[in-house]
Amino acid sequence: MPELPEVETVRRGLEESLLGQRISRLITKRADLRFPIPADIQSRTEKKVVISISRKAKFLLITLEDGTIILSHLGMSGRWTIISEDLKSTPGRFAHGGMIGTGEGPHDWVILQFENGTEAVYSDPRRFGFIDVIAPGNEGFHPMLEKLGPDPLPNTLTPDMLNKSLVGRKAPLKASLLNQGIIAGLGNIYVCEALSRARLSPRRRSGTIASERGPTNRIHRLVSSIHDVISEAIDAGGSTLNDYRGVHGEEALGYFPLSFQVYGREGEPCLNEDCSGTVQRYVQSGRSTYSCPTCQR
Repeated sequence: MPELPEVETVRRGLEESLLGQRISRLITKRADLRFPIPADIQSRTEKKVVISISRKAKFLLITLEDGTIILSHLGMSGRWTIISEDLKSTPGRFAHGGMIGTGEGPHDWVILQFENGTEAVYSDPRRFGFIDVIAPGNEGFHPMLEKLGPDPLPNTLTPDMLNKSLVGRKAPLKASLLNQGIIAGLGNIYVCEALSRARLSPRRRSGTIASERGPTNRIHRLVSSIHDVISEAIDAGGSTLNDYRGVHGEEALGYFPLSFQVYGREGEPCLNEDCSGTVQRYVQSGRSTYSCPTCQR
């Protein structure tokens, strides 16, 4: 599943191509994805100009001139493809054999056509993503957005915020960091990486690193590690997942896996300084966890 850095990379690509453009037509090729597509999506979005493209956690928000928002979640295999005249002739291929969005592919479900001739195609072979429309002023009340915590970025997540959320919690630290109500958009890969850098065990009880008196050294260390991991991953374009592509269909978009300290490195030496341990893999709540038992306490 694309994680926050991949979604941020997609957001930037969409912004580059679509900002300031007027939608001439919106085409839907099925009535539902993960959830039903609003039946009135065309009348609520056509003939309107895109004024911003933002991201909240792993959700993309395409805001139109009257305040209407097209909400998009990529699910496991969703992707947006920008099509212009120079891209239509060379659309490229997915890693698993499918084509990138052309507007005519078997998994191209939503097409935004713009007055300048550009098209934005939403493709989703597994249909775990979704498209919704939010009325002006209702963003904070949408059920997918209203309970989200802060983004794991330096300008949003603070040690005080995380400390308050973890005080008294008995859940394992990794489970708490994956809780979208505590931190929005932080996924499995980057939680493993942040905990490795902070030298904290994923199995440790969350409340043991927090204090009612204020953020502890462990909280400060963890928040700093989260900031660094996410910022580096965004700068690198995210992680190169097997079936992930950028909005222009480019392959090998992300290079952050080259910097992984623990994820996918079972049985290999720990890369933390002054540690001679070995990375282990185990399962927590049905998901792979990678950590070093020697230096992560």
